[in-house]
Amino acid sequence: MAVIGRTIVLLWADMMAMYTLFIMMTYLTNVWKLGFTHAAAIINVFWGLSLTLPLLLKFIVDTISGNFWMLLISSIAYCAGMGFLTMSTPPVLANAMGTCSEYKPECIGQGQKILFYTALPLIALGLSGHLTSWNSLLSEQLGNDITGIFFEQTENSDEEMDDSDVEDKVVFHRFLCAFFRIFSGIYFVAIVVVTAITVVTYIKPWSIRFGIPAICTVFATLLFLTSFCSFNYVEPQGSPITTFFRVIVASITKLLYRSPKDHKQLYEKQDPEDKLVPHTRSLRCLDKAAIVLPLQSLEEQKKKRWRLCTVTEVENTKIIIRMIPITMTLIMCGVVTSIGFTYFVEQINHLNPKFIFFKVPLPVFLGVYQLANGAGGSSYNLIQLLEKCFSRSKPRNCAPSIGIAISMVFAILCCITAAKVENRRLGVVQKHGLEDKPDDRVPMSMFWMLPQFVLLGMNNGLLDRSIISFYTNQYPVSRHNMYVPLSPVSPNDMYLPFVTSGVIGVGTLCGVLSVYVVGKVSERGGKMNWFQHNLNGSRLDKYYWTLSWLMAINLVVFIVVAIFYRYKESDNDNEEEEEGGEGGEIGEVNDDDNVANCCCCG
Repeated sequence: MAVIGRTIVLLWADMMAMYTLFIMMTYLTNVWKLGFTHAAAIINVFWGLSLTLPLLLKFIVDTISGNFWMLLISSIAYCAGMGFLTMSTPPVLANAMGTCSEYKPECIGQGQKILFYTALPLIALGLSGHLTSWNSLLSEQLGNDITGIFFEQTENSDEEMDDSDVEDKVVFHRFLCAFFRIFSGIYFVAIVVVTAITVVTYIKPWSIRFGIPAICTVFATLLFLTSFCSFNYVEPQGSPITTFFRVIVASITKLLYRSPKDHKQLYEKQDPEDKLVPHTRSLRCLDKAAIVLPLQSLEEQKKKRWRLCTVTEVENTKIIIRMIPITMTLIMCGVVTSIGFTYFVEQINHLNPKFIFFKVPLPVFLGVYQLANGAGGSSYNLIQLLEKCFSRSKPRNCAPSIGIAISMVFAILCCITAAKVENRRLGVVQKHGLEDKPDDRVPMSMFWMLPQFVLLGMNNGLLDRSIISFYTNQYPVSRHNMYVPLSPVSPNDMYLPFVTSGVIGVGTLCGVLSVYVVGKVSERGGKMNWFQHNLNGSRLDKYYWTLSWLMAINLVVFIVVAIFYRYKESDNDNEEEEEGGEGGEIGEVNDDDNVANCCCCG
């Protein structure tokens, strides 16, 4: 349990980095005096990189490094990144770099810029590595501990084994104690970090604001290293991503061969432990990967894994390719998400932070966002419950598609609310003549921003849960290269959160492109660009309106794509067809089944 506790402490680094990046927008605009679009582009590129890297790192973990070494390397990158970020503030290395020590743009020398732009990729690597391996490593250690608990039961004497009820209660009690220690440790770490963030918020020097998270990150990493010899190491066992590329390569190498008319002539393993996927007639070009060449023996071809694939592997690849259109419609959701930690934060930074006689810290809105995010994820359970209540026959599993559509509605409402609030803020700016005073506070309460943070959190929470559920239902199931710490989880399922974050990450990167394109279009005909150097001279409300109708169009496209998407049959449906004997031959999908699957319900 000590090993697990020292792994949990690494949450300090993640939570502190979240806080650091949440206030980074204000640092770049207040100290560096960058334009708010320039600062937002830096933050969005960082988050886009942090969200897309885990998919690559997960592949490296499964093929080369393993979870422990990935977590160790990412933690070291965290320490270096947070240290460089602290050193990039003007007072830390002012004398060594020959610059002044004040928080002014003229005190930001070339050395500070190099340190800053080196720190961001290192922090992104640290955050991505923790997202990739923290849960998996904790499962490995937890699985080892709980396996030990149950293993002790089998070591008892025959007299003790007679009273099974008492022994079951003892084992279950120890099991609950293990979980209680883990989750109490997580909450303890969270409370300590939240308290530290609240205190740090009232500290004005940026070197200390960045220095405290850096010290906490170093301490957490050193504490993690003290259990170096006690970890349960699990060797890399291969990645299912390799199978996808094997099918593509094999089909290309056999491009000149003709697929047999009878799909039973294609290569398929006859292992009863494997879960075979029925052959389908779509994307027939990929079937060439399973063609058995006539002039070579089957045993020789089976040794060349990049030249011969099974029908199941081909069908799994087809499922992934068919998911691409729906996945593309989710990128726009990442564009909306990108405005949360950038433009929203910059707007709050220029509003009145006082509530009665109390100055509200900026991270309060981060807490509101996280609470709304959790509520949005929990609302998916309600959608599933309503689907079961209203389904007259067997459940059609519409919940993921409905959840994604509702999350897009939340995104539209978030953009509309943000546009209305920004329009009101600009009205207050004009009323008090603050157009040329970008550093002055606007006499308008920051709590006007709460609704859009709530809507954004609901959108992201429901979207993440719905996407993972959709991919879980449609993603290929495999029993190969499986590590089972507590429950049977296929390696494909382990990739689902990273696929989700990768899609949102691509959308976040596209948010930078959208600002550039919208700005260029807005200045056509000699008109003023919507994005000026400061917030008061810009028309951010028009950009929000643009995102709202683009999101509305994206919602319509998603509904159309979801209607025509051919969903993978569930395992229960296949079992019912086999028992009923009316589903045709095993391994063949009838045309009627294809038509039945062409609906918005899985």
